[in-house]
Amino acid sequence: MAGQTPRLPLDRIAAALRRERGRAGISLSELAKRAGIAKSTLSQLESASGNPSLETLWALSVALDVPPSLLLDAPRPVVQIIRAGEGIAVPSEQADYAATLLSPNPPGSRRDLYFLQVEPGAPRDSEPHMPGAVEHIVVGTGRVLAGPQDDPVELGPGDYMSYPGDVPHTCRALEPGTTCVLVMQYA
Repeated sequence: MAGQTPRLPLDRIAAALRRERGRAGISLSELAKRAGIAKSTLSQLESASGNPSLETLWALSVALDVPPSLLLDAPRPVVQIIRAGEGIAVPSEQADYAATLLSPNPPGSRRDLYFLQVEPGAPRDSEPHMPGAVEHIVVGTGRVLAGPQDDPVELGPGDYMSYPGDVPHTCRALEPGTTCVLVMQYA
């Protein structure tokens, strides 16, 4: 991605993982198994010495049955501004794709708001999220092929689509400089 990506809040991620694992009452080994990651990787993340990818954070949030934002973000003031390029962008391991959390799951709701920067190349294929999850995407610039892996749709600037997030789904830029806003809605 163009520009420098702000560093992940590793201390917050580590504390959130330990807190949510404790709330779930599961061991480090069990969480690693449920998330499909190595126990050593989870141990590093809980000690704030790892560097998680978007896929790892998503897998952990599904295994813990919490929105991914709960693992990334600290409480924010009533009025908040995130200037372009200032948010914490979490990169994908499989594609030139980064998701910046803009608005985490506020009290009383079950949704997160992300800004996506996607470049042509390999698609960002996602495993199913929590049961009942729905993704809403609005394209800002460029073009994407997005939606369920078995029936993706091409979208351009200003186009909106919603699709089940609890089935395998994909997002692939068809033009350089593609940006989208993504709302993750949880049941």
